[in-house]
Amino acid sequence: MRTILITGPGGSGRTTVAAATALEAARRGTRTLVLSADRTDTLGAALGAPTGSAPAETAPGLTAWRPDAGERFRADLLALQEQASTALDLLGSARLDAEELTPLPGAEELTLLRALRDAAAADTFDLLVVDLPPAPQALALLALPEQLRRYLRRLLPAERQAARALRPVLGRLAGVPMPTDRLYETAARWDVELAAVQRAVEDPATTVRLVAEPGPAGADAVRSAVTGLALRGLRTDALIGNRVLPDASPDTWLAALAAQQRKSLDEWRDEWGRTCDVHEVAHLGRDPRGAEDLALLPVPLPVTAAGDAPGPPAWPVVDRLADDGVLVWHIPLPGAIREELDLVRRGDELVVTVGQFRRIVALPSALRRCAVDGASLREGELRVRFAPDPDLWPRTR
Repeated sequence: MRTILITGPGGSGRTTVAAATALEAARRGTRTLVLSADRTDTLGAALGAPTGSAPAETAPGLTAWRPDAGERFRADLLALQEQASTALDLLGSARLDAEELTPLPGAEELTLLRALRDAAAADTFDLLVVDLPPAPQALALLALPEQLRRYLRRLLPAERQAARALRPVLGRLAGVPMPTDRLYETAARWDVELAAVQRAVEDPATTVRLVAEPGPAGADAVRSAVTGLALRGLRTDALIGNRVLPDASPDTWLAALAAQQRKSLDEWRDEWGRTCDVHEVAHLGRDPRGAEDLALLPVPLPVTAAGDAPGPPAWPVVDRLADDGVLVWHIPLPGAIREELDLVRRGDELVVTVGQFRRIVALPSALRRCAVDGASLREGELRVRFAPDPDLWPRTR
């Protein structure tokens, strides 16, 4: 299944663009699901039909789903209470009832990730359009599965579960109880679920579309989002300039604003045109509401075949041993600024920080036997040089 993730600065009209994209795909005969986690039914307002916690058809071939974070949060916490009933009874804890449970911050994002995983695993739709939160929250959301899996591996390594017979002895030696089988089983179950979400996000058929209003603020937000997405290994296949005003206007104020938008669009094409398509969506003069208004928005047609998706950007390792004595790891980081870039080698991992974004990535196997020899940022690409470590590099006779 082809997945399109849509995000952008807050107030840029990303939900409307997501609704228009999904509706256009459905009109062309593609079985489409549009997914949102907004507490308020912004998606339903754009489609002209309410959406809710159960998937519902809002137009021929189009299903809309806005999963209920509160319902899932209550179910999970009640199940956790049941699993930990023995420990809670020993502590004299008072159980929480379903009626008094309200979702904590972040519950909507976790619910959206689960819904994305479930939709990607089902064979019901050909296209999944996901209305993500605003760009900063969306980037944190997309990073969550990989980060949580890393935390689980560090805190509860699976290899330690094998030493079950030694746990009582180790517990007595340490003076504290060792983790139980149930804790490891829970961690393993979480890892499986998080891995499924991570596969859906990192699938080659998954791409991102950025929606922003052309202008100075939109340009800054786009640059930051493109860099953050590239660091996550995600491809931005389209940049959509939304609410573009007509060029010709007798009103001098509107004419000046239109000229500013046109200048920003030209700059976007110069800066990003080599890596993604830049599209314009005209301002209707009103907030689009319903299928008729959405049909007037010239959103880019979604490529519905998974095999036709551009795929994630490659992070190749180039062999320069013969010429320069190094291996060079090429990491695409469009929009990155040298002064905001930081690298730290940590064992078999590389910690890459670009502005407000950070990612810890595992080194390819060949680079684990090397030492970092330097790095450079050229033409939107980070190039990290690795020199073979004589004590670790295989020797030839």
